[in-house]
Amino acid sequence: MLRSVGQPSVTERGEDPRIVGLGAAVAQLRRELAGYQAEFRDRAIAEDELAALAAMVAGGAPETARMRRSLLLIVGSIGSVSALRKPLMDVRNAVDLFGDTPRPPR
Repeated sequence: MLRSVGQPSVTERGEDPRIVGLGAAVAQLRRELAGYQAEFRDRAIAEDELAALAAMVAGGAPETARMRRSLLLIVGSIGSVSALRKPLMDVRNAVDLFGDTPRPPR
């Protein structure tokens, strides 16, 4: 991990590296989506859910079930846009680091 000279690492500051990684992945996908010029029908949904993920990251304690719901909506919204595949997979991988959502009893 790169860091500025004299800056403490993420773990030295007590921040959860999963949250930091998720924040970086969400920010990258938001930038890539903003730069993607072609319009598509569900773009607003993807932007709203990315904003929700960014807010969870800023809050410092994201809820796994809510993150997974946002991820599902984002994938459904922009999953077919090949130009966004890499940053979308980075967000998915970052969400996956938070573990599985408990399943309801049958």
